[in-house]
Amino acid sequence: MKAKTGRRTCEVEMISKDGNRVEITVDGKLYDIDVVMSESGFCSILYGGRSYNAESVRHSEGKYTITTNFRYFDIELSNPQKKYLRGRQQVVEEVQETITSPMPGKIVRIMVSEEMEVKQGDPLIVVEAMKMQSTYTAAQNAIVEKIHVEEGDSVIRDQLLISFKTN
Repeated sequence: MKAKTGRRTCEVEMISKDGNRVEITVDGKLYDIDVVMSESGFCSILYGGRSYNAESVRHSEGKYTITTNFRYFDIELSNPQKKYLRGRQQVVEEVQETITSPMPGKIVRIMVSEEMEVKQGDPLIVVEAMKMQSTYTAAQNAIVEKIHVEEGDSVIRDQLLISFKTN
């Protein structure tokens, strides 16, 4: 996903997560960090033998303020679902038949049920990865055919989450 702070935009990708140990790349450079998150948005980060404390405050979808060492940074993250779907679509008008997880994570909330009619933009499911929650929405009007996961399930990259009936 893309992260923008001030005038700088960089590409951020989670490579792996095992407990508190996280490997990410920022503009292709690999970082091996240890992150401990609390429920209130505070976290402790160990990197390169140094310890950092930070607080994350979410303002709206994809917009956060990070405070660390008495400095703050406004960060805007691209919508990972839109980027993922855009990369997988061959034609702009292609019908979305399924939603798959773009990364490993945990199902936090399912807001639809099977046979439910949804409209474009309706929230469907919330997936958490690295303590950041992403809400996936309907790309078009559709009927939910099958929900392949349950709340609390751990999912892997490209795992099928929801399928839709097609006309």
